[in-house]
Amino acid sequence: MKFSKALFVLILFALILFSCKKESSEEEQIKTTLPNFGNVDLDGVFKNKDHTLENKDSLVAVLDRYYKNVWEKGNLWGGFMVAKGDEILYEGYRGFAQANDQEPINDTVALHVASISKSITAMATLKLVEAGKINLEDPLTKYFPKFPYPKVTILTLLNQRSGLPKYEYVIEKISPAPPELSKKYLTNQDILNLLIRYQPELARPTDTGFMYCNTNYALLALLIERVTEKNFPEAMKQMVFRPLKMKHSYVFQEKDTLTAAKSFFQRGPRVYPYDRLDVIFGDKNIYTTPRDLLNFSKALYSKDFLRPDLKKMIFEPYSNERPGINNYGLGFRMKVFDDQEKLTYHNGWWHGTNSVFAHLQKSQVTIIAIGNKYSTRIYTALALSGLFENFPYEIEKFQKAMNETDTLKQNISNDSYSE
Repeated sequence: MKFSKALFVLILFALILFSCKKESSEEEQIKTTLPNFGNVDLDGVFKNKDHTLENKDSLVAVLDRYYKNVWEKGNLWGGFMVAKGDEILYEGYRGFAQANDQEPINDTVALHVASISKSITAMATLKLVEAGKINLEDPLTKYFPKFPYPKVTILTLLNQRSGLPKYEYVIEKISPAPPELSKKYLTNQDILNLLIRYQPELARPTDTGFMYCNTNYALLALLIERVTEKNFPEAMKQMVFRPLKMKHSYVFQEKDTLTAAKSFFQRGPRVYPYDRLDVIFGDKNIYTTPRDLLNFSKALYSKDFLRPDLKKMIFEPYSNERPGINNYGLGFRMKVFDDQEKLTYHNGWWHGTNSVFAHLQKSQVTIIAIGNKYSTRIYTALALSGLFENFPYEIEKFQKAMNETDTLKQNISNDSYSE
């Protein structure tokens, strides 16, 4: 009897100790003095009705057919996911993260999402705006006084209207070659230093039109470092990854070259080698998983993500000089079909990586495709948006990708979401 009582006390003590450690660990995870997304309750973003789908079974069957036709038959590698609200409708993983068929890709293997990193960098920047640490109209010279382009503001970096030249091309034109180019890897600070020292001409006058440019987001990463007084990988960990429970996500650094998931050439497949631009971050170099990226998307649906005026600005089209459906918001591409229909997303490409992140506002559907063996077929995942919202052009692209008949179009048109 005494033994049983002692055993009970021991078990109870162990449970209390485990509970305390768990609570302490969770507190440690989100404890930071930096503005962050810890105010978002990921489990409370959606109500049950938010992921109610009519004809769910037929939709899942179409997604399965897509995965088999495009991913399996095309021998794509990486992770694929479609979710409605917080319910995962379909998920698949194929291929390997390391050479010689090592480390099979699964839901915990972080892959490089390339330019989808811009969406996450943009949201961290806006969190600093919300906290009053920076203002969208601030010129970059306020933080980097020697920066030679006084009209470039934080907003023109975010919406890709700065007119700055693309760093990946600028460095090739400097003659004689600067000392930085003898380094194994260039850094974001190197890019800023080269812009200050050589003052290359703007590609176009600032804020006169859209020009997609990696330099914009490499500079935003430096801005985040300057304002937070943390290096960018640590700032993103404290502001975004830990609060949103993106536990497998990180910003790639030189120390990660041996362990990070590799990208591959399509043929072989052979590992795509690193080059001197591979540790520049902000514009790329976030490694994450579909499930982690879904957490980011879920948070972005939350009314608590950012204050309403800032959140609205994310999906506003800022470049309207030319007619057309393609546009850019703050860290998001968009296709504006009319006042009611807007497809918001970002694609990525770097070396052997191709990626898609669609964050559909009306249907609250998230589409994620991260491929680490080069193939433009990854981008067909965006056409799946036509299954959930009224995007006829995407349905046509989907049909082409599937090589299906008009029968499929009729079947798909009957599948819709309900609130």
